[in-house]
Amino acid sequence: MTASLNLAQQDAVNHLRGPCLVLAGAGSGKTRVITHKIARLIQTGVEGKRIAAITFTNKAAAEMRERARALVGKAAGDVLICTFHALGVRLLREDGAVLGLKAQFSILDSDDVLGLIKDCGATTDAATARQWQWAISRWKNAGLDAAAAQAQATSEGERQTALLMARYQERLAAYQSVDFDDLIGLPLRMLQNHEHISQKWRARLAHVLVDEYQDTNATQYELMKLLVGAQGSFTAVGDDDQSIYGWRGATLDNLKRLPLDYPKLKIIKLEQNYRSTSAILRAANNVIGPNPKLFPKTLYSELGEGEPVRVVDSDHEAHEAERAVARIQSLRQTSPHKEWRDFALLYRANHQARVFEQALRRAQIPYKVSGGQSFFDRAEIKDLCAWLRLWINEDDDPAFLRAVTTPKRGIGHQTLGALGEFAARYKLSLFGALFSHSLGAALPARAVGSLHEFGRDLNDQRHRAQHTVGHEAARTFLTDWLKAIGYEKHLYDSSDSEGQAAARWTNVLEFCDWMAGRCGGQIDDAAGVTTSTERKTLLEVAQTISLISTLNEREQDPNVVTLSTLHAAKGLEWPHVVLAGVIEGMLPFRPDEDADAAVQAARIEEERRLMYVGITRAQRTLAVSWTRRRKKGREIVAAQPSRFIAEMALDRSTTREDPREKLKALRAEFARRAAPMAAGDGPSTIEK
Repeated sequence: MTASLNLAQQDAVNHLRGPCLVLAGAGSGKTRVITHKIARLIQTGVEGKRIAAITFTNKAAAEMRERARALVGKAAGDVLICTFHALGVRLLREDGAVLGLKAQFSILDSDDVLGLIKDCGATTDAATARQWQWAISRWKNAGLDAAAAQAQATSEGERQTALLMARYQERLAAYQSVDFDDLIGLPLRMLQNHEHISQKWRARLAHVLVDEYQDTNATQYELMKLLVGAQGSFTAVGDDDQSIYGWRGATLDNLKRLPLDYPKLKIIKLEQNYRSTSAILRAANNVIGPNPKLFPKTLYSELGEGEPVRVVDSDHEAHEAERAVARIQSLRQTSPHKEWRDFALLYRANHQARVFEQALRRAQIPYKVSGGQSFFDRAEIKDLCAWLRLWINEDDDPAFLRAVTTPKRGIGHQTLGALGEFAARYKLSLFGALFSHSLGAALPARAVGSLHEFGRDLNDQRHRAQHTVGHEAARTFLTDWLKAIGYEKHLYDSSDSEGQAAARWTNVLEFCDWMAGRCGGQIDDAAGVTTSTERKTLLEVAQTISLISTLNEREQDPNVVTLSTLHAAKGLEWPHVVLAGVIEGMLPFRPDEDADAAVQAARIEEERRLMYVGITRAQRTLAVSWTRRRKKGREIVAAQPSRFIAEMALDRSTTREDPREKLKALRAEFARRAAPMAAGDGPSTIEK
């Protein structure tokens, strides 16, 4: 099973007892090591259910699960392969009662949290509330509660935010709800304060594997320590050179602490890269070289020297986009086997995508913007989906909280807090508590009346949806429903501008058309073709709500050029990459001039790691692009190439390239070859 692994990979897979740190350089086969180690543990007699593999994304977890299944078959189905947050949910569902949580607590998404924080801070200003939200999240990721945040506050603003955090936490507790950060912080507190629960989970888990270890924050590290115990039966897989999430709490201190907390730690370096050519890896090694090293390593490849890394200079952003498109076209023309999906344009910030989108559209090249917001992730669509979810499952507490407060209907946080306490006391869902005979003893009559009105409206909607069949009937129902709850007015009252409100209302109408269309009858698809569909009730369509996002993506052509930020590109790879906008002030990002020297140095080191991540996304060719001028607000200002370009230490005789001239020459050559055929002379000598 391990014959296909190199010696370092085999060493990592076969180290089964005690703590192990695998320093997996970019493209060195870390997922291969993790899945083979899962297989090796099972092979040596460890039950699959006693192995946990923790990742950072659902996509990574799904890939890992599939590859483990290919190695060991059904046994892999018992392995707990999930994200840190999914693990936190499992811990809290099973043992959260010691914290006062019922098993079916609600998990609030970012929009729900923002609304709750607005209420706690008595503001309608979304920007201010987001600042509070980010501050609270940072404190939670650092392991601080409201009292600890208050104690270490250094300004009046921080003290006020800490007080708001206390109110926010009270609301969450009253609503039997948690936010995303609580899914790590609360299990940590539970294991810290309840030794019998810690012992139970340590006995249950024989080995824990942690992927992307360099991205862990302080609370995730402490949670891992409590799960594996003092003996540390774990495998941490990561790369300090790819730590690029410091802004969201990830800390390299976790890598520094491992050898101190676990003196018997075995450190294994994976330095053979299976992704990129030697030319690309040399540039990557040179860039990361100036950073201080926790564990020095140098990537190498046996894929050959490959094409030189190119540096493309342009006059301005539009010129840069034209050259990037010309490069893609010329590479495609030199090899008919290259697909659009083989190309990626990577940049530092989301706003840089626009000019590349325009250039690709002009050239009629298909593309996708990776990480862009899904239609079904928009707040207004999630609002409506909350109502639909309640039609299907009245015990869905997160949906209840969203629907009962959006639009506002005179049911405030005090009422909901009392309802949450009542529901928790009698182990009911929030909706289930509405019509309890004893609710009147816990809430004022007026509040009970408002809640009953909401409950009756919802039951009436569910009943009507169950009997609404066909396209036109569904459209009429949805239009009447939106009017009855005053949703259009809500959008105009809560949006920052009329234009934003109008755009959001258009999205709502589009969503309603989508729902109605699936209820059957004669409908027009996006291409204007009339089709007949099976007739369904609106309630039946609502039951597929969890599949809507997937359905929405079904027609997208995967054979497209990818536009992506560097952060979103981490973990991905493409044969051909253009790294764009590599100028001072963008990559590295403009420094915080008020920060002290140590903070600024740390920021530059993280930006250098970001450049390293960008370079190592490329398999066969890499072009690094910069502009002499750039837009700054409404002005055009001079720009300088990033210091990282010089740090790549490229051979100047091979780096300069003008993709447009190359494309022009290719077209001239094709025209020259085609001329004899056009004249009737048959194929040219070159073509023979």
